Amino acid sequence: MANNSAAQPSLLQRFLSRYTTVDPRETATVVAAFFLFFFVLGSYFAVRPVRETFATVLGRDRVADLWLYTAIFSIAIVPLYGWLVSKVRRSVLLPWIYGFVAIMLALIGVVLGADEENMAVAAFFYVWISVLNLMLVSVFWSFLLEVFSSDQTKRLFGFIAAGGTAGALVGPTMTRLIVDSVGNSGVLYMGAIGFVGAILCQRVLLTIWARERMGLAAVVAGESPQAVAAAAPAPRDKGLGGNPFAGISKVLKSPYLLSIALFVTLLSLVNTFLYFEQLRIVEETFADRTRRTEVFANIDIIVQTLTILSQVFLTGRIASRLGVRVLLTIVPIAMIGGFLLLSAYSVFGVIAAALIARRWGEYAFVRPGREMLFSQLDTETKYKAKNFIDVPVYRAADYVGAQGKTAIDALSVSVTAAALVGAAIAAVWAVVGWLLGRQHDRASAAAKTERQ
Repeated sequence: MANNSAAQPSLLQRFLSRYTTVDPRETATVVAAFFLFFFVLGSYFAVRPVRETFATVLGRDRVADLWLYTAIFSIAIVPLYGWLVSKVRRSVLLPWIYGFVAIMLALIGVVLGADEENMAVAAFFYVWISVLNLMLVSVFWSFLLEVFSSDQTKRLFGFIAAGGTAGALVGPTMTRLIVDSVGNSGVLYMGAIGFVGAILCQRVLLTIWARERMGLAAVVAGESPQAVAAAAPAPRDKGLGGNPFAGISKVLKSPYLLSIALFVTLLSLVNTFLYFEQLRIVEETFADRTRRTEVFANIDIIVQTLTILSQVFLTGRIASRLGVRVLLTIVPIAMIGGFLLLSAYSVFGVIAAALIARRWGEYAFVRPGREMLFSQLDTETKYKAKNFIDVPVYRAADYVGAQGKTAIDALSVSVTAAALVGAAIAAVWAVVGWLLGRQHDRASAAAKTERQ
C-alpha cells in the first residue's frame, strides 16, 4: 500500500495509535478494512447459532454425513472461484460475492419461516454456510494481502482482525436478544442485512485502494493522479488470468504451501474432534432448541470478547516482537492440555472451556498468523492457492476427522480414546506450526535485511 502523503495526525489517527502502530497515511484503509470484516464476520456469526441448532436437530450421525457433501462442494467450488478470479475484476467480483450471500440468506429465511421443520432445507443451509464461511474469510484476507506489504501485515492484521471479532461479538449478541421474538428465520434476515453492509464497506475499500494505486502510479510516471486515472483503469484491478486450477498445482509444487496445508489439516482435525463432543454434550444437557441457540450464542459472546481484547493489545505485538511462530503454536499447546482434561472430565463445563480457549486462540493468534504466511507470495498464490488451502483442504480434513471421530466412538465406550487421539494430533500441530512460523520469520528477516 502506498504511503504518499504527510499530514498532521487526526483525532482518529491518534486514537488508533493508542492500540496499534498505524501510520497516518494508512488510517483510511485500516478503518475501511476493519468495518468490512466487522460486517462479514458479524453477519456470519449472527446466523451461526442457527446452524448449530439445526445440527443438534439433524443429529451427529447425519451431520457427519453432511460433512462429506461440505467437502465435495468445497472442492467443486475451487475451479469456479479460480475462473472468476481469473476473468472478473476484483472491484466487481468481491461486492457480488457478498451480495450473493445476502440473497441466499434471505431466501432460506423465507423457506424456514414457512416451515422450520423442513430438515432438507436445514441440511442444505448447514452445508452451504459451512462452505461459504471459509471462503468469505479467505477472500477477505486475500484482498488485504494484496493491499498491504509484509511488514504492514505484522503491524496491522491483528487490529483489522479485531474488526471481525467485534462483528462476531455483536452478531451473536443480537441473535441472543432477538431470537425469542423473531425466530431462526428472523435471524437469517438480520444476517442478510449485515452482508449488505459488507458490500458498502467493500466498495469504500476498493475506492481507497484504487486511489492509493493511482497515486503510486502517478509518482512513478511523473504525472498527476487525475491524468493516470483518465488514461487507464486502476492498476491491478483486473482478472488475474491463468488456469482456474492453478491454486492446486501451486500447492502441490511448493513445500512451503504444502506445509501450510498440513498445518490447516491438523487444525481442522482438532476442531472436528471438539465440535462433535460439543454436539453430544449440548444435546444431552439442553433439551430445548431455543435454549441450545442461546447457549451457542453465549459461547460466541465470551469467545469474541476475549478475542477482540487480544487482537487489539497482543496479536500485533507478539507478531512483531516474538514472530509468527509464536502465534501459530499458542493454541496447539493449549489444546494438548484441553484434550487431556476432557479425557478425565467429559462434562459441559470442560467442553465449553476447551471450545472457548480453542476458538479464542484461533481467532486472536492462529488466523492472523496463517494470513501472514502468505504476505511475501505472489498475487495469484494469495487468491488461488490460498483459497484451495482455506476451503477444500480444510473441509476435506473436516470430513476425515468426522469419520475418524465416529469410528473411534464406535470402538470405545468412553470419550477418553478420542480425547487422547486429539491430544496427540494437537502435539503434531504444535510442531508443524513452530517449524512453519520459524521458516517465515527467517525469510521475513532476510528480506528486511536486503531492503536495508
